[in-house]
Amino acid sequence: MSGHPESNRPAYRFLDVQGGILKSRFLTLLMVCLGVSALSAGAMPEKATAIFAGGCFWSEESAFEGLPGVLSVTSGYTGGQVKNPSYELVETGTTGHAESVQVVYDPTKTTYEKLLYVYWRNIDPFQANAQFCDHGSQYRSAIFYDGEAQRRAAEESKAKLEERPDFKGKIVTQIVPASPFYPAEEYHQGFTRKNPMQYQQYRIGCGRDRRLKQIWGDEAGGGHK
Repeated sequence: MSGHPESNRPAYRFLDVQGGILKSRFLTLLMVCLGVSALSAGAMPEKATAIFAGGCFWSEESAFEGLPGVLSVTSGYTGGQVKNPSYELVETGTTGHAESVQVVYDPTKTTYEKLLYVYWRNIDPFQANAQFCDHGSQYRSAIFYDGEAQRRAAEESKAKLEERPDFKGKIVTQIVPASPFYPAEEYHQGFTRKNPMQYQQYRIGCGRDRRLKQIWGDEAGGGHK
């Protein structure tokens, strides 16, 4: 049969070519989607949270504010049974809560281990149910871990400290699961920045820095404040 050569090409061959192109494009798109999903699954979260108790939450707030990677520090109460407690109620020592801070940080810029380093060097780990001049279970020192990774990191940091002869068997700081955290009243938030003179009078009178120096030497404060 005469005519244009293309007119003699069987129709199924044309369909095969079209199908091959579509199949190739579909596979390429699928691989791209799977690659994006894998990247998303393996990506670090933008924010993580750590909760610490170390006596007066004004001082704990001061210890973490301004650290590289720390996004926010909130004073509050945790570890007890009473929902939405007030400062006055927590101060009675009957709620089970401890004055604490919630530290929100960027895990691409700092680590939980670095926060633990700063935490330890801003507390007296030998003092039970008290910190410096503040006494009562509401002023106990505690690490409230969220998940196995934080628990392991906290336990390892404590074990490392206990390798020091003067620390071995003496640390009373609790390492316990995190429980609901209740932000403190607004006038407590950022207290050291809002009331610097009042805070310094309290800190000096409480002997906090003097005691930290006795325990930690040049490490006191964790290289911050």
